[in-house]
Amino acid sequence: MTSYLKTTILLAGLTAIFMAVGFLLGGKTGLIIAFVFALGMNLFSYWNSGDMVLSMYGAREVDAYSAPEFHGIVARLAERAGLPMPRVYIIQNDQPNAFATGRDPEHAAVAATTGLLQRLTPEEIAGVMAHELAHVKNRDTLIMTITATIAGAVSMLANFGLFFGGSSNDERGGNPLGMVGAILAAILAPIAATLVQMAISRTREFEADRIGAEICGRPNWLADALTNIHNSANHIPNYQAEAHPATAHLFIANPLSGASMASLFSTHPDMGERVARLRAMAPQSGGFTGGFGGGFGGGRTAPPRDGRSPWGAPPQGGNQGGQGGFMPQNRRGPWG
Repeated sequence: MTSYLKTTILLAGLTAIFMAVGFLLGGKTGLIIAFVFALGMNLFSYWNSGDMVLSMYGAREVDAYSAPEFHGIVARLAERAGLPMPRVYIIQNDQPNAFATGRDPEHAAVAATTGLLQRLTPEEIAGVMAHELAHVKNRDTLIMTITATIAGAVSMLANFGLFFGGSSNDERGGNPLGMVGAILAAILAPIAATLVQMAISRTREFEADRIGAEICGRPNWLADALTNIHNSANHIPNYQAEAHPATAHLFIANPLSGASMASLFSTHPDMGERVARLRAMAPQSGGFTGGFGGGFGGGRTAPPRDGRSPWGAPPQGGNQGGQGGFMPQNRRGPWG
């Protein structure tokens, strides 16, 4: 099944959910309005959903001068994967995590949190970014990003209807269930949208792990990264993701805390199984072990300016781990 057919099926499913919510809130009139609104949102999401998600998380774009080491890792991985160089972003967030977005490889972007750059080794970061580039290579990013946008809109519409109680039943095609319909929409719509996300996300994560391991050349780098991310994410909240739970499936690991109801419907496969599969690949990885054996510094990266660290300039208001920016004091890596 081609990526375009998958995208069409996904959009049809989410549009149907959107229309069902419209019917529960406004009867026939609400259904028609929801249909028109869904068509417009599908078109808008195709062109703008990637930038919308990056904006939700306050992502800051970096380049070879503002974050040479991180940008250089992505550049070398993109070259190995045969992909155009994506835009590279850093998100100010203590939870180690990352995601990719964009409608196609020519318009792709990858983003990592400051927590990921602080807590993982360069090798582990390479494993994570290889996983994200695998999503780009598989053209998963369009489906995943549009799903996040529309699923969020479904939840917002349902909550809006609950707040206003839905339109009453009348001869002009109003809500046939009244307040009951509004309550059903508020409860069932987010669950339905999440189930759609789960259906498209879990198998994609396993495939991105496999291809990501091939891109970076070391399955254990990604396995170690997933272990560290999972251990840290369990006790470091991601308040941005909690505010936008419909985007949770974009991340390499579930960013939602155990306190969130949304975490009951996890869009990610079991982390232990993911790590086990990657460990099993390691003895068989002799065919693609070229990797980054010589280190990550140099190559296609440019030297930092103005005393900035390899991970980028610190945000205003204080240093985030380390003497020069995002790089922690005890970081292990080829540069010291």
